[in-house]
Amino acid sequence: MELSTTPLVARGQRPFFTPFRIALAFLLLLLVAGPWVFYPVFLMKALCFALFACAFNLLFGYAGLMSFGHAAFFGAGSYAAAWCVHALKLPPELALLIGTGAGALLGLLFGLLSIRLAGMSFAMVTLALAQMFYFICAQAPFTNGENGLVNSERGNLLGRFSLDSDTVSYVFVAIVFLAGFLLVVRVVHSPFGQILKAIRDNESRVRSLGYNVNRYKLIAFVLSSAIAALAGSLKALVFGLATLADVHFGTSGEVVLMTLLGGIGTLFGPIVGALVTTSMWSYLAQFGAWVTFIQGSIFVACVLMFRRGIVGELADINPLARRQRKTSP
Repeated sequence: MELSTTPLVARGQRPFFTPFRIALAFLLLLLVAGPWVFYPVFLMKALCFALFACAFNLLFGYAGLMSFGHAAFFGAGSYAAAWCVHALKLPPELALLIGTGAGALLGLLFGLLSIRLAGMSFAMVTLALAQMFYFICAQAPFTNGENGLVNSERGNLLGRFSLDSDTVSYVFVAIVFLAGFLLVVRVVHSPFGQILKAIRDNESRVRSLGYNVNRYKLIAFVLSSAIAALAGSLKALVFGLATLADVHFGTSGEVVLMTLLGGIGTLFGPIVGALVTTSMWSYLAQFGAWVTFIQGSIFVACVLMFRRGIVGELADINPLARRQRKTSP
């Protein structure tokens, strides 16, 4: 298995308009034009969950580790950021950093307990640990139990810009989302990311080459947890709310579904999956009790039509993407 990141095609011979650059340009256009087309609050929610899905995809799509408890890190960031603003009256940017750090520390703890396992055993242990964390959040006094933490004000960013304005909040969410997404892109295309993909494809071969596989898995797990906590912190700051729903198993299932729907192991797949899922949450609510039936039907149709996810199937029918995969290491 080739672990080198040196391209087979000389850099000067690469086309400028690669599929990634085209998709990134379209994403930037969507971020800029989005508030004039869609409701800003809907876009902010979609971007928070898109970042959450990117974090999960980094672990599952590129390291091959299925986690059924990723809501624990999303909720840890949400609770930590909300508590910093609610109780400590800290500025939003500091609360965001503390929430991200809390998720990273929780990810380190979970990773040390589970990273030596693989497959379904790893998934079940992450689920069990996440359920334990859910119980702690439900019983701990600082989380306010089932009532959650509610902040009436979003605070002032850098002491100057009030996040109570939807426009300012959207710009803040878009910048944080883009920074988190570009971090994922950088990790995936780094030598570290190449080793993660090699571990996913053939772990025993990577071990035979002398790599400490468990260390790479642990780093990926902590990094994914931190980005998930960043998404949760962002959600809590913008919407002023942290509840048990953030750490519930259902939230872990939703991020798995978003990733599968968009395309596992693709950079833009989780974003598309999150946009589709949040759109259904927002625009199908008017159907009342029928909403779950409609959502299930849509998901089944998407799985049958897009077996590799929406972005995965689109990449397969794109001749430029196919040619690039043939010439990539």
